[in-house]
Amino acid sequence: MKARITEEPFDLNEALSYLVVPEAGGYVFFLGKVRNENHGRKVKKLIYETYEEMAVKEMEKIRNEAIQKFPILDMLIWHRYGELGVGEDTILIIASGKHRKEAFDACIWAIDEVKRRVPVWKREVTEEGTFWIEGDRLVPEE
Repeated sequence: MKARITEEPFDLNEALSYLVVPEAGGYVFFLGKVRNENHGRKVKKLIYETYEEMAVKEMEKIRNEAIQKFPILDMLIWHRYGELGVGEDTILIIASGKHRKEAFDACIWAIDEVKRRVPVWKREVTEEGTFWIEGDRLVPEE
């Protein structure tokens, strides 16, 4: 499964197994994690909500666009949802290519597109309260 929304932690070896082919000279991994600080606030956890069916369809579109736009062999995009503590995985993107440059470029492009287009919303729970994250803006929860 190359586009997935899951509550479960990622298995990087399983993910890579979907992409391994003899033509690939490199695999670029982007693994997002919950960090302990954002905008000067101490983060306790993130809560991700999603419209799963639509999210998977949009991630598959992004995957297909990346394969068309960049000379890569394949791509995998997985995203977590639910309550995630500091240090837990949030998103995984792997791009495979014959050469490293196209795989890096595709991976950078894909993470930006996922953040912009995929219906996954996050709330940040901090010591100062809970905030919805909209792009780079914090919106206090009422």
